[in-house]
Amino acid sequence: MKEHDAPTEAQPGQRSIAALIAVGVIVRDPQTTYVDEDVKVGPGTVLYPGVILESGSVIGAGCTIHARVRITRCRLAENVLVLDGSILEDSTVEEGASIGPYARLRPGSDIGAGAKVGNFVETKATRLGAGSKASHLTYLGDAVIGDNVNIGAGTITCNYDGVTKDRTIIEDGAFIGSNVALVAPVTIGAGAYVGAGSTITEDVPAGALAVGRGRQVTKEGWVAHRRGEKSEGG
Repeated sequence: MKEHDAPTEAQPGQRSIAALIAVGVIVRDPQTTYVDEDVKVGPGTVLYPGVILESGSVIGAGCTIHARVRITRCRLAENVLVLDGSILEDSTVEEGASIGPYARLRPGSDIGAGAKVGNFVETKATRLGAGSKASHLTYLGDAVIGDNVNIGAGTITCNYDGVTKDRTIIEDGAFIGSNVALVAPVTIGAGAYVGAGSTITEDVPAGALAVGRGRQVTKEGWVAHRRGEKSEGG
């Protein structure tokens, strides 16, 4: 064997991947996957190309981690789905939850069993309860969210007033409509509804409906009238 044909020593990430494959982890493309040596991954978990699992992470059995996902110091239970392009840091995800695509779990996020953090959703220091879902375009920071809560698209928790960070509490079974701003500190009671487009600055009792938005004004014929004025003015 020529000198340049001699096998080179495997790099740490490559050694880790080989060890995972040996215990039943499915790695779609070992050449584009990076796993720190102390990371633990359960059997039957699938790692797609471009996945990065960084130090301190524990991934349960039967999970699916799709392409270009980075997971750092997180604990994922069994059967968790992480879709493409998501970033998870210093967080916990319970069994059967779904993350992404293109979601971000910032430090202190705790995602309950069967919950959903959907596309372009960001969480920080937030508990999202079992079966709850935030499916699109949402920011949840410094929040405690109960079980089976629906968070509509475009919802944000307004947790920072420039000096302090305050908490939003959403109790079990509440329904938050799309494009809602929850100005902390504020509590939404169990089973309450918040109408789409609302800015909520006061607590909402359990079972109540809260709507906080300007009243719509419709002026029929306004467009034709305006065009006529412009035409007459030359």
